[in-house]
Amino acid sequence: MAFELPDLPYSHDALADKGMSRETLEYHHDIHHKAYVDNGNKAIAGTEWDGKSMEEIIKGTYDPSATAQSGIFNNISQLWNHNQFWEMMSGDDSKMPGELEKALSDSFGSVEKFKEDFAAAGAGQFGSGWAWLVKDSDGSLKVTKTENGVNPVCFGQTALLGCDVWEHSYYIDFRNKRPAYLSNFLDNLVNWENVASRM
Repeated sequence: MAFELPDLPYSHDALADKGMSRETLEYHHDIHHKAYVDNGNKAIAGTEWDGKSMEEIIKGTYDPSATAQSGIFNNISQLWNHNQFWEMMSGDDSKMPGELEKALSDSFGSVEKFKEDFAAAGAGQFGSGWAWLVKDSDGSLKVTKTENGVNPVCFGQTALLGCDVWEHSYYIDFRNKRPAYLSNFLDNLVNWENVASRM
């Protein structure tokens, strides 16, 4: 069964007042994300991965020793990443649930320290990639960064929050100011209820 492009959980202009324009969502969701769907479906057609879940494909095609991942991995992993990304943002004002605030404070010292670490991971990712808040297999919370389409599924981690730091995610609105984009993401765009639900 072929994968499909999911609808955004909000309108294309729902995030405009929060720093992510309609134009960005039209390009990022309708063009970039759709390309991962289309190319991923073509790549797995007729292979052993046809009919498998995204997570199974990601785990089965990720090669930690490779300098470049396969076309199947790149497209299916980026499809998964973007499916999560849209859900991790909200056009409404999102308050951080108490249990998440406590978990972040216990793990990082404070919510602000978590935000600093997360923003630093995203800003420090050379080239394309992602910044993540993950729950590790031992239950601990960590901030990580990954190159290109690599994601926490590859390492047996649960993705609680992810921020796309490929240039197409921010260049229309922030040009080359990736740190400003990351700060805006954390302060204005994150759906903290969604993050808490993933714990």
